[in-house]
Amino acid sequence: MPLATLAEVLTPALSRKYAVAGLVTLGWEDMRAYVAAAQSLGCPVILQAGPSCRAHTPLAVLGAMFRHLAAEADVPVVAHLDHGYTFEDCQRALDAGFTSLMYDGSRKPLAQNIEETARIAQMAHAAGISCEGEIGFVGYADGEDSAGTDPAQAARFARETGVDAMAISVGNVHLQQDKQGGLDIDRIRAIEAVTQVPLVIHGGSGVPVAQRHTLATTSNICKFNIGTELRMAFGSALRAAVAADPDRFDRVAILQDTHAPMVAAARTVLEAFEAPAKENA
Repeated sequence: MPLATLAEVLTPALSRKYAVAGLVTLGWEDMRAYVAAAQSLGCPVILQAGPSCRAHTPLAVLGAMFRHLAAEADVPVVAHLDHGYTFEDCQRALDAGFTSLMYDGSRKPLAQNIEETARIAQMAHAAGISCEGEIGFVGYADGEDSAGTDPAQAARFARETGVDAMAISVGNVHLQQDKQGGLDIDRIRAIEAVTQVPLVIHGGSGVPVAQRHTLATTSNICKFNIGTELRMAFGSALRAAVAADPDRFDRVAILQDTHAPMVAAARTVLEAFEAPAKENA
């Protein structure tokens, strides 16, 4: 299939109450496994290229990889720029064929965040693709503290930017390795009361799986970003592959042994969000 846009996969998720996984990619091995997992379940998947991924592989290469995987799949695949911090980041992703741009102005004053995000949204929509923005700052484990999303500011942000999806800060934290980060349900409900834009949870690895499932099926949270737990799964699979034969040096053979474990880990993530199989969509 051709690459899908973020709006194309989140609009039905909002109306039918399920969520789509935004899976953070670092290379060919994980993105290939993520699409294989989605294919096996018949559900959509969002492949995300964040700052560390982009530092390792040029956007033009990532865009080509995403397009190839989508063309070989018969489920919707979105090529998503995660945490674009500048207009130039977003423009390069657009030029590389991405179908969704996430502009992160969450560290900036509200008016500036709105103005800059609106500019990215206008650029994206003019090209026929989607835009995600962030209001309220999602912090980092052992790093910057979060600043929770104010519902009134969220309503203004959604209205004035025209984003297709809105990332919010409701107790979620980036790079959390355990699943102890339960979300603030009252804040989520207050945000839902003032806007109908699909909501996004960054730092989804820290959210207990049961709560992910509940929110996916009972709230306007339509996208959970999952990275850390899948990076941990890849690390474990890679260490096992190396340890299985200490004399083996061919990295292609070693990396092939990570595929099945990564497909299984991605399936576990995807299954919690209750996205319907394609034939039933």
